[in-house]
Amino acid sequence: MRFLTLFIFCSFFSFSQIDSTKSFVPLVSIHFSGQIPGGDLAKRFGPNLNLGGSFMVKTNRNWLFGLESNYFFGRNVKENVLTQLKNSDGFIVDNEGYPADIRVTERGFGIHLTGGKIFNFLSPNPNSGLMVSVGAGYLQSKIKLYDAQQRIAAVKGDLARGYDRLSGGVSFTQFIGYMFLSDNRLLNLYFGVESYQGFTQSIRKLNYDTGLRDTQKRVDMLFGLRFGWILPLYKKTPNEFYYN
Repeated sequence: MRFLTLFIFCSFFSFSQIDSTKSFVPLVSIHFSGQIPGGDLAKRFGPNLNLGGSFMVKTNRNWLFGLESNYFFGRNVKENVLTQLKNSDGFIVDNEGYPADIRVTERGFGIHLTGGKIFNFLSPNPNSGLMVSVGAGYLQSKIKLYDAQQRIAAVKGDLARGYDRLSGGVSFTQFIGYMFLSDNRLLNLYFGVESYQGFTQSIRKLNYDTGLRDTQKRVDMLFGLRFGWILPLYKKTPNEFYYN
């Protein structure tokens, strides 16, 4: 939260005003998305949230080149990996025989090199407009098990890895939306729709609940709506003095 406050503060007050021509400028941004899974990922998880950041360079011809990272998370886990640990009443019990407090959530990570362009129309200045980008990189996902009281020996420490279904692989991403860089530096943002396609497979050697290796090759997809706040790193405009 402190980082977000500092980020917004700097975007308002720290950098000089953009001029009325197309500018070369580095762009630091944070973004937030709501996503729906598709493909094989939809068999394992439901909708999730995504928080990320990026560093881009916008050229004076409005080309974009950058690097982005994403951390996605959610509570909608469809794949039941703890069936083997449940008793006849359908409960998971801890080491002392009491019902356990174990939480099952989704976690994921992605990093991509991106490239794109801003098409300058329907915009108040030449540095804003329709934003289109594509990227390539790495995407992974897993089931996170959280033993709140640390009383379940079967999922303690590294043993949890046998249930997490960690998968990863090469992925591609696309985005189309609108980028707005204001003349008065008070509002710099972008928003639009995004998609990911990951060609993944299991990273673990064995799934403990089945006792089998997971050799399936998956096509994991994500589709979402993204909103991003931008911090443009404009060069300071020199002060000009006039004498009579």
